Amino acid sequence: MKYNCKTLPNGLRIIHLPATGQQVVYCGYAIAAGTRHELPGEEGLAHFVEHTTFKGTEKRSSLQILNELERVGGELNAFTTKEHTIYYAAVLRDHVKRAVSLLTDIVFYSTYPQAELDKEKEVIGDEIESYNDSPAELIYDEFENLLFPNHPLGHNILGTREQLSTFTSADALRFARRHYRPDNAVFFVYGDVDLKSVECKVESVEFFAEHSGIAEREPYLGSHSQLGKSHHQAHVMLGTTTFAADDERRIPLFLMNNILGGPGMNARLNLALRERRGLVYTVESNMTTYSDTGTWTVYFGCDHKDVKRCMRLVRHELDRMADKPLSERQLMAAKRQLKGQMAIAADNHEQFALDMARVYLHEHKEHHITRLFQQIDAVTAEQLQQLAQTLFAPERLKTLIL
Repeated sequence: MKYNCKTLPNGLRIIHLPATGQQVVYCGYAIAAGTRHELPGEEGLAHFVEHTTFKGTEKRSSLQILNELERVGGELNAFTTKEHTIYYAAVLRDHVKRAVSLLTDIVFYSTYPQAELDKEKEVIGDEIESYNDSPAELIYDEFENLLFPNHPLGHNILGTREQLSTFTSADALRFARRHYRPDNAVFFVYGDVDLKSVECKVESVEFFAEHSGIAEREPYLGSHSQLGKSHHQAHVMLGTTTFAADDERRIPLFLMNNILGGPGMNARLNLALRERRGLVYTVESNMTTYSDTGTWTVYFGCDHKDVKRCMRLVRHELDRMADKPLSERQLMAAKRQLKGQMAIAADNHEQFALDMARVYLHEHKEHHITRLFQQIDAVTAEQLQQLAQTLFAPERLKTLIL
């Protein structure tokens, strides 16, 4: 794989990966604007702007935006995270210029008409209520708020219904002008298309020079918490803060996370809690990496009477990782499994394009799966054991029970 990368005079970075013979092209804008970039009183605004960016520009109405790619069989979508928002399209290669023109128009020239915003508030409000009724999802945000209290990383991406009701067209425009700038974005293209054919569509984007000047606050670890919400099951999460995207310990943690609670049915926590004892339907571990920090968590849902037993079993598996290094055979098997999962995931072209955009936006480098394989191969059993001893110390782990 050979990427084409360049920076335009307006500051926009472009990353292009040709894929000869691939009829579908994936392209879009990745913008460094997410929940952590919201000012006090703006909680939920990044997600709100993402929704309402589709509601009209100086040249297109909301209906025209919806129909522009749909009528040629294409797809238009977007999502918001704690650190970025991505707008992207999937189209046949004959319609790439159409997609680039539409994406550029909505990202940089949306008008956020108040009447459309008021309608969308009802949609997002329903999304918030649906989310609040899903404790298995809600607990992830509750736990990050425990790890990062009084910090934007701890805020729910959706915000609250009360805060949502206050947002105006001026709020959306202010946030977009502050963050939706060419120098704060990456344009990505993956498919059988020549870069020159789309470059002219993005090089004339105007530069909105309204900078935020936000100073990030240091994260602070919370304590053991239990929220008394009424649920049929107990939903339990434990974990800790970890490492930034450029920390060399991230790759060993990636491997260890897969061993303990990855998607494989042979993950240690799944074997201990579900397969051998039938105590849970779901148990998983997850790692999240941000530009300056990260998190690692274990989640499971069980009957209230089984919480303590499940916690002891989880603790036992964590202690196993810390007390005894993996054998050479176990280590090789774990690496082989993770690399196989990654190779299969990379075959999902849409997800690969989004990962390509995310890595280039935040880490300023190209996304090479072979390089990741090499980093995984270099991990030693001693590194994993030392990492487990550091992260899984009882005094470091925090616990949340819904």
